[in-house]
Amino acid sequence: MTPNSVREVFALPRGGFCGTTVVPMPQNRFYNAFDLQEWGSSRKPDYRSPFQIDRDRIIHAHAFRKLQSKTQVFLSGEYDFYRTRLTHSMEVAQIGRSICHFLQSRGGPLTDDFYIDDALVEASCLAHDMGHPPFGHSGERTLQELMKRRGGFEGNAQTLHLLCETMYQNESGVRGMQPTRALLDGVLKYKKLYTEWPTPPVNHFIYDGQEPIRAWVFGGERIPGALMRGGALNDFKSVECQIMDWADDAAYSLNDIVDGVRAGFLTIERVEHWAAGEQVGAAEQRHMDSLFDALRKDKLENTFSKKIGAFIQACRLKERDNFMAAKTNRYRYELVVEEPALAEAAFFKKMANDIIFESPQLEQLEHKARVIFNALFAAIWENYAERNERVIHILPPNVSRLINAEKSLDGKARRLCDYLAGQTDGMIVRTYRRLFDPEFGSFRDLS
Repeated sequence: MTPNSVREVFALPRGGFCGTTVVPMPQNRFYNAFDLQEWGSSRKPDYRSPFQIDRDRIIHAHAFRKLQSKTQVFLSGEYDFYRTRLTHSMEVAQIGRSICHFLQSRGGPLTDDFYIDDALVEASCLAHDMGHPPFGHSGERTLQELMKRRGGFEGNAQTLHLLCETMYQNESGVRGMQPTRALLDGVLKYKKLYTEWPTPPVNHFIYDGQEPIRAWVFGGERIPGALMRGGALNDFKSVECQIMDWADDAAYSLNDIVDGVRAGFLTIERVEHWAAGEQVGAAEQRHMDSLFDALRKDKLENTFSKKIGAFIQACRLKERDNFMAAKTNRYRYELVVEEPALAEAAFFKKMANDIIFESPQLEQLEHKARVIFNALFAAIWENYAERNERVIHILPPNVSRLINAEKSLDGKARRLCDYLAGQTDGMIVRTYRRLFDPEFGSFRDLS
């Protein structure tokens, strides 16, 4: 038996183990050896299932811890009760696990030995935002502009880059975290390459250099021509990726509203003023009425927690047929979400975008992100890519070595981009101030 087949036979169910005794359980027939295969070198097997190892390696990664200081909506650290990328990811993971449990509770086609693994879904949810840069979507848009001619930047593509290339990287040649095929597919929200679009978009792609990962995820199967047209390939997701995607939508469509209210952005008066310019039907009016009622009775968290429960129970499984369905159950089944839940999530997302994200306060954050990212990118590029006669070493030695080792300008730009995207809100502000504020900084604080 190979290590993977051993772990497949003795894969643990939810709950893991008791004390020091590992109890062998029936094989989960939903997954096969194809799903469990690992990218890169094989990992040493232990008492955990492959998907539990995936989850644990993500939780203990440096890149995951950095999410505690990265913006979700409001600048991290400004107030203690706002969500950060870390707390958001934890909420998405909880919703994802609950969807798995709910789907299994409904019975067929799922059974006690044929079910969607909640550790796999949890790992996909915890990892889904790891590639996002400081300052939230403002930082992402700025990096997209800076990398437009150098292969682009996309938060989800950057997550894939972390999992396969940069997490747990060391001098012995180990690269990435050796994720399972099912985990990589679980975070592959988009599958179309940057240059496969007629005009490269600003988002919704993976990097051209990630084509071998996509090919491996599909097991070398040829992608049908119909999927290569428009955005069809991006919509072609494994069932675990669909669960992660809906859990993400459920979390931020509702929780951004809660944070917006607590921050003073969303009031009854502002929502009514906004609604006056929208086409509000009977369903949308009911959603607004539930929000207003929760505000008047000070039951916002309670009301929106119930909505999350309703979003979970709006999920169903449906069998489907496609070029991967015979290879893995992850493509034999798809997630179906009831239309009223989809419409409610879309309504609250639009409300949050129009009232919160386009507010002067968050537009100021966008301006700050542009100033900081543009200045740092230019300073690093001048000293590490253009190679003036006198090079000033402004980066930590390990980052300098990575940039210098790249032979092409596109390669150097990608390493530079990795460095900036890997910063937290506080780290990138301190780096900017050390370089451009003459009254800030110490020779001891380069990190």
